[in-house]
Amino acid sequence: MIVIPAVDLKDGRCVRLSQGRMDQESVYSEDPVGMAKWWESKGAERLHVVDLNGAATGKPFHRSLIKEIARSIQIPLEVGGGIRDLSTIEDYLSDGVRWVILGTAAIRNRPFIQVACHHFPERVILGIDAKEGKVAIQGWNEIVSFEAIDLAKQFEGIGLSAIIFTDVERDGMGTGLNVESTQKLARSVSTPVIASGGVSRIEDIEQLMELELDGVIGVIVGRALYTGKLDLEEAIRIARGRS
Repeated sequence: MIVIPAVDLKDGRCVRLSQGRMDQESVYSEDPVGMAKWWESKGAERLHVVDLNGAATGKPFHRSLIKEIARSIQIPLEVGGGIRDLSTIEDYLSDGVRWVILGTAAIRNRPFIQVACHHFPERVILGIDAKEGKVAIQGWNEIVSFEAIDLAKQFEGIGLSAIIFTDVERDGMGTGLNVESTQKLARSVSTPVIASGGVSRIEDIEQLMELELDGVIGVIVGRALYTGKLDLEEAIRIARGRS
C-alpha cells in the first residue's frame, strides 16, 4: 500500500480545509513547491495535489504552480480541481503530471470521463467525494442524489487508473477513516481504490492495510502529516509491511 501526502493549493499557499469548507482553512506553507520537495525527501512515492480554487470555480487556477511542482520533484503527481475538458488534461499531462483527477466532471458531463479515458488510458483517476453516502461535487458545495457506489459502478471497465474515495465529513477532521464505506466501495468495483479523509494516526494506516485484498491500494494523508500527528516515514514503513 502506498501513502500519498496531500498538497492542497488555495491562493498560492499550501492549506488544509475542514470538511471541504473554503472558509475553514489552515495555512501550512507559503511555499507549496518547497513542501512538495519536503515530502519527497521524506520518502513519498507519489503526491496528491488539489487546486482548491479550481475546484470551486470549475477551471484551473494554479496551473503554473502545479507545473513548477511537477518539474521540481521526481515522484509522480496526481492532480485534481477544475479539470473539465480534454485540453486541460492534455496541458497537465504535458506539464509532467502523471494522473488527472476528475470528479465534478463525472456528474456534469458523464461521457467526458469516458472520452478522457479513451484518449488518456490509465492516466485518469475518478474522484468520488461523499457525504452520508451521497456524492458531493463542485468543490464539495453541492450534494447530488447519486450514491457513491452506484457512481463508481457506472465507470467500470473504461480504463480508469483508480478511484479516490473521500468521506467529506471526515476530511481534515482527524477523526479516522470511514473504513466501512471504503471497503464497501472497493468490494463493489474492480477498479483500484485510494482512500482519503480523516487519517489521524498510524493505527488508521494499519487498519486500512487489511483492505488491500478488497482492492484498496493507497491512502491520501493531509492534516495529520502537517500537524505532526502522523510521521510520513513511519507510515510508509508500516504500509510497506515492514516493522
